[in-house]
Amino acid sequence: MVNKNSKRETWSFKPLNDYLDLLTDYDANGSFADMAANVHTEWGHGYAWYVRATDLEQNLSMADVRYADEYSYNFLEKTSLFGGELLMAKRGEIGKIYFFQMRSKYATLAPNLYLLKLNDRMDSRFLYYYFLSSEGQKKIKAINASTSLGAIYKDDVKRILVPELDIKEQKQIAETLSGIDSLISKLQELIVKKKNIRQGTMQRVLTGKNRLQGFSSEWKDTTLGNICDIKDGTHQTPHYVESGIPFYSVETVTNDDFTHVKYISLEEHERLTSSYKIENGDVLMTRIGSIGKGKYVDWNPNASFYVSLALLKFRGNKPLANFIALLTGTEEFQKEAELHSLQFAIPMKINLGQISDIRVRIPAEESEIKAIITMLNDMGSEIKRLEQKLNKYKLLKQGMMEELLTGKVRLM
Repeated sequence: MVNKNSKRETWSFKPLNDYLDLLTDYDANGSFADMAANVHTEWGHGYAWYVRATDLEQNLSMADVRYADEYSYNFLEKTSLFGGELLMAKRGEIGKIYFFQMRSKYATLAPNLYLLKLNDRMDSRFLYYYFLSSEGQKKIKAINASTSLGAIYKDDVKRILVPELDIKEQKQIAETLSGIDSLISKLQELIVKKKNIRQGTMQRVLTGKNRLQGFSSEWKDTTLGNICDIKDGTHQTPHYVESGIPFYSVETVTNDDFTHVKYISLEEHERLTSSYKIENGDVLMTRIGSIGKGKYVDWNPNASFYVSLALLKFRGNKPLANFIALLTGTEEFQKEAELHSLQFAIPMKINLGQISDIRVRIPAEESEIKAIITMLNDMGSEIKRLEQKLNKYKLLKQGMMEELLTGKVRLM
């Protein structure tokens, strides 16, 4: 439980070196020649996980990481990992910190990371959270700004000032933040599960492999050109302004982010939209770089778009437009779009005529279209609610970190 301490005592600090039992790295195991002769790794399987910053940053599955054989693991004994250690990036994103958790029976450190083993006066999880906080990040970034060589050295790490706190309070803070981290992790896992379920459901019901109860009419085969009009956006890069009319590009659709966009002036927007207008009920589809990903426009936009997108107008049939936008997320539609694309174009590209030729199967009854949309939209709404809850937890964690890891709030 977090309680405010009216005294708000100021923390004192000591160099990290006072709390280190060991600060080492891969290079401590031998010379470059020794490493080349004695360290052998391979992808996907082996004796010991060869832990790289990339594995931790991207949270790669154990099937996608490198492994060292048993001989190499024993040779690298100075940097064997057992869980609970702190790892810090030496190069690249200097000072990036990781709390290491075992996911294999054996693990050993790869190059470009420091291994920090702490004494019994410093809790590793507490220090991990401290380095993630704004205060901890300031200290790491100060080191980053002071070096022009793109690396952080052991002496730099040892000099970092860290809070001097009783170990009991450190553990209480770490347990509190670990608790919210656990909630975040479980919610993230649930969201992934729900998304996978929805994707599998889309794959079946949008292609007619599974039919909803009460519907049995044959679906009909057609092409996009038979059910909608297709236009593309401006071929000229417009002049962007700080604020004004939203200007959509392929990234807008692929990221499904219609908030953080570029802007053009009203005058340029009116000139560009003389031959088209994006309206509620249309579909925007990617056609250059990324092809065949659709977004149903269920709002009233006043926006322009780039040539990398195609605008599909379904002649007032909003349910069909929504159905097609969802259909673009299936494997069948993506294969069909790729089949009609310019095969050797770099980047990938599909012309308007080829979009018109894309074949689709659609329900004969509009009531079935509406039923499918309702089911999938309900599943999507549930995922959005979970994502909103996740964002609240993340903000809560950030607030807790800023109070607990600056001494503004003390645990009783």
